Formats: sequence, C-alpha cells, structure tokens
Amino acid sequence: MPTVRANGLDVRYQVSGSGPWVTLSHSLACRYEMWDEEIARLSKRFTVLAYDSRGHGHTSAPYGPYTLDQIADDIKAMYDALGIRSSHWIGLSMGGVFGLHTALRYPGLFDSMVLADTSSRLSPEGIAAFQDRVDKVLAGGMEAMVVPTLQRWFKDSFRAENPGRTKRIAGWIRTTPIDGYVGVSAAIPTIDVTARLGEIKVPCLVLVGADDIAMPLAFSETLVKHLPNAELVVIPGAGHLSNIEQPEAFNEALTKFYDKIS
Repeated sequence: MPTVRANGLDVRYQVSGSGPWVTLSHSLACRYEMWDEEIARLSKRFTVLAYDSRGHGHTSAPYGPYTLDQIADDIKAMYDALGIRSSHWIGLSMGGVFGLHTALRYPGLFDSMVLADTSSRLSPEGIAAFQDRVDKVLAGGMEAMVVPTLQRWFKDSFRAENPGRTKRIAGWIRTTPIDGYVGVSAAIPTIDVTARLGEIKVPCLVLVGADDIAMPLAFSETLVKHLPNAELVVIPGAGHLSNIEQPEAFNEALTKFYDKIS
C-alpha cells in the first residue's frame, strides 16, 4: 500500500499501466477502489494514478474544516512528488468538484477532464443537505450515513440485485474517517465556479446517470453550456455512482472520448 507525502498528508495511491497519465478521483465516502473497473481498462493505454483523497480511505484525515484551495494544493503536491507535470483527469461527484477547482487554481495541470455526476455550484438545498449530514455524523458516527447514502446513490433494483457490491460500498462509507467526512463536507458546498468555466479550455466529457438524484442532469447541462470544449453523455439506468451501476456504458463513453482527443 504505497503512500506519498504531499501537502502534509500521507496519500495512499496506486499506479498501473503505461502511456500518458490519467488520474482517477473518487466520490465522497469512497476510496480509490471504486475505480477498479476503470483502472483495469484504462491501464491498457494510460499510466493510471488512483488515490485516496484527503480524509478518505487510507490517506491522512486531519481535523477540519478543509477548503477547496487546500485540496487543490494536495493534488498539485501529489503530482510534484510523483513527477507528474500534467495528467488527464477523471472525477466523479466530489472528484469532479475537486478537478474543477484544481483546473482553475493550476491552469495547464490537466490535459482533459471527465466530469461525472458533479456540479460547478450547489443549490441552497444541496448546501443545507451537507450540513444536515454532518450533524447526523457528529451525533451518530458514519453508521448513520450508510443506508441513506446508498439510497441516494443507487436505485432500489441495483441494491437488491447486487448485494455483494452494495455491501462493499457500505463498508467504504462506514469506515470513512469522521474528521475526513466532516472536513470535506465543509469544502464541497463552497464550489461556485460556473462563471469561470470558460477559463477551462481543455476537452471535457460530462457524464451523468439518467437517474442521478444527488447531482441531477441539470447540473451537467450547466457544465456543458459554460465549458468551451465539452460534450454531454447521459448514461441510462444509472444513478449517482454511474461507473459502478453501468460500467459498460461509462467505459464506452471514456473510450470514445479518448479516441476522439488522442
């Protein structure tokens, strides 16, 4: 389980494959194993970096609150420590938020961006929901997040038909450090970069599950409207973790995107 020292953190990471760099950034209350399918496929044409974000998995979870500037600095420091000058970026949900902020803080760091089930700005209701979840975690620990998070991320049919995968993801949620969850939950709602999306000139693929209730289609449509070089793919039959619920469609979209820009 290799780690690299970056911005005061011990960051767990995995590198596989060969070719240009591509970085995979996971959702809130997950870890880099959520990308197992993508790592296997992408490593045939890329050097794939998957990592646990600040406060998640086996990366350091200092007491918060965290900021998006701080998290962007984590990514830049990780790249510097690993000798990465630039990389393609794939971020889902929280990982998309982090990617957008980092692209604006460090122009030129990303060669392209895949922004999956994410947003450049949250609604007032979405911001309030983060505070509500933090209150519940502080009162009842991460166990309080397991069932409602799975219900928000996946359709009932997926959970019923995939008990093994659902149990594994429940384990990721349950074992997310409380300080990490609370710290990141302070940072994510501060994203507000819609007016600056025009500064991100690299090719962008915006992916969203058709049934995503956590980051619904309208958020992705806003991204595509304001990013200068973006296309939208809606994944049928997928909720919030679209790469897990519909891996074939998700990875087909990635393949077509990289074929187009390579």
